[in-house]
Amino acid sequence: MSALRRDIESPAGRLSLYSAEPQGAARGLPPLLLVHSVNAAASAAEVAPLFDHCARQRPVYALELPGFGFSERSARAYTPRLMTDALHAALAIIQSEHGGAVADVLALSLSGEFAVRAKTEAPHTIRRLALVSPTGFSGKKRRYGPAGGTLGLPWLYHLLTLDFWRQGIFNALTRPSVIRYFLKRTWGSEHIDEALWRYCVLTSRQLGAANAPLYFVSAYLFSTDINQLYERLEGPVWVSMATRGDFTDYQGRHTVEGKTNWQFCAIAGGALPFFEDLQGFTQKLDPHWD
Repeated sequence: MSALRRDIESPAGRLSLYSAEPQGAARGLPPLLLVHSVNAAASAAEVAPLFDHCARQRPVYALELPGFGFSERSARAYTPRLMTDALHAALAIIQSEHGGAVADVLALSLSGEFAVRAKTEAPHTIRRLALVSPTGFSGKKRRYGPAGGTLGLPWLYHLLTLDFWRQGIFNALTRPSVIRYFLKRTWGSEHIDEALWRYCVLTSRQLGAANAPLYFVSAYLFSTDINQLYERLEGPVWVSMATRGDFTDYQGRHTVEGKTNWQFCAIAGGALPFFEDLQGFTQKLDPHWD
């Protein structure tokens, strides 16, 4: 991305934050924060096409969540609380740099849960939300469990992190061929973005890269109460639903679809449709910000 990258210190540890200001006349929109998804090889590279598009119109930031990209990857517990605190920290920086402006947020997949929690906890920091292929709507079972809880499986995390095979398991999950396989499932197509694949391979080779993903695989980053938060959410929410690949099940959207602040939009393509048709995607997204 054509952007400044810097490290910020926060209660969630050291965070990597990209930023760019529009060149020339902007549309007068507030700053926008982009948040990548959560997987074994996640980073801000997942939002690169959107970042470059939006930076021509408004101030844009891209956060790398704890455990991913250039953010701190130390050995610690990775939970929705940690990820939400990272969003709060990034939003505080954005407000301080833009005269207290309330930002818009676009989050991919599981990170949408963190963005919704941040909006619920501090509504004065987020104006509008966009969720691309969000979790919490698939299958027949909704999540109305204990507030702040996670779906974490201690026995699975213990099994995955036994010293004699911990790194081997992560290495197997992030072999170039395996990363390509999962990207094909995300795209629902053989025609993935090759630059993103190369970057995924690279970022998964960094020191500490296994720490957050093993918590993710053990379900510790999924919230037990997310559907309660979805239904309590105030303010405009735009949802992009994939039509191909592994993330096309949104049968649970009926729990919020009748609310006037929620808008669901089926967009042809996989779970990251802006890599396939940036113009088509942004033509549907941009009116939401206005």
